[in-house]
Amino acid sequence: MQGRVVLLDEIAGREAAALMVDGQLEDLIIDTSDEISFAPGAILRGTIGRQMKGQGGVFVDLPEGARGFLKEVKGLAPGQTVICMVSGGTEPGKALPVTLRVLFKSRYAIVTPGAPGINVSRRIHEENLRADLQAAAEAVMEGSDMGVILRSAAAHVSLEEVAEDVAAMRELAEAVTNDTVGGPELLVDAPDPHEEAWRDWAEPVPDEVIEGGFDDHGVTDAIGALLHPRVDLPGGAHLMIEPTRALISVDVNTGNDTTPAAALKANIAAARELPRQLRLRGLGGQVVIDFAPMPKRDRQALEQQLRRAVKGEPETSLAGWTPLGNFEMQRKRDRVPLARLLRGQTTEAI
Repeated sequence: MQGRVVLLDEIAGREAAALMVDGQLEDLIIDTSDEISFAPGAILRGTIGRQMKGQGGVFVDLPEGARGFLKEVKGLAPGQTVICMVSGGTEPGKALPVTLRVLFKSRYAIVTPGAPGINVSRRIHEENLRADLQAAAEAVMEGSDMGVILRSAAAHVSLEEVAEDVAAMRELAEAVTNDTVGGPELLVDAPDPHEEAWRDWAEPVPDEVIEGGFDDHGVTDAIGALLHPRVDLPGGAHLMIEPTRALISVDVNTGNDTTPAAALKANIAAARELPRQLRLRGLGGQVVIDFAPMPKRDRQALEQQLRRAVKGEPETSLAGWTPLGNFEMQRKRDRVPLARLLRGQTTEAI
């Protein structure tokens, strides 16, 4: 299956969306409504709780007895009402990560309260079109202290459609950000997987959008493989991805060939593949990689490959090499782990 294909289906009874690029699973969104109180992207009114000394944040009382954890603490006081957005998944029993940087997203635009200015996606290269889009957005946002980001998908529709979309997002954003009276409440629910896929995978424009088809297009098998720690690499090498409570352990193995050349080849293949695997498995937090043994002179080349691979991934930082020769990185926990969502499932079951 060549090209960029979006499939809208379900897996193990959960609504799901998959993005396939040239036959390989590149992204996956699965319904989490029964696992966490509010999914990433939900916008809520909350009440500031006590400050957690030493943890650099405060707890936030959310609707339905849920708790959030907010790192932005400057100027906040207990009992204060805030509008916040869920920014990621979390482990059972832990507070949901929330942020005051609330975003109102549509297919063509993102309205940004507290961040004024009109920005056009850098993927839109045609100067006249950029100018027209800028002017259309400026006309709609006139008099507002909010900003707007025009997404690349805006290049494929009329200026009137873009203006209507921006106007709708502005109206929603103003209504929500002004709704500060009352107790904790859900103000804007997170999109379901099919809505999120339609909104966020619009660019590059998919070659095909298919309703159903997970089994026929290899998605089910690909998800089944993600439930196992082993990931095969070219040349007989493989890596093992094993989450623990403290961190995610990654071990790179060369197979039968243990020469320095084979080690470097396996390590580069692992560096290129790891970000995709972490994204699809919904894994984040501290990641410790035990690369196959290789000369220290090869570390810089390997690190360059890893930096290229994580470009564009959610809030990923590379900490570097430890004294024992492992490599550490940190990735934002932006999703609920796949293994948790499909707990107890086997390849046959899904």
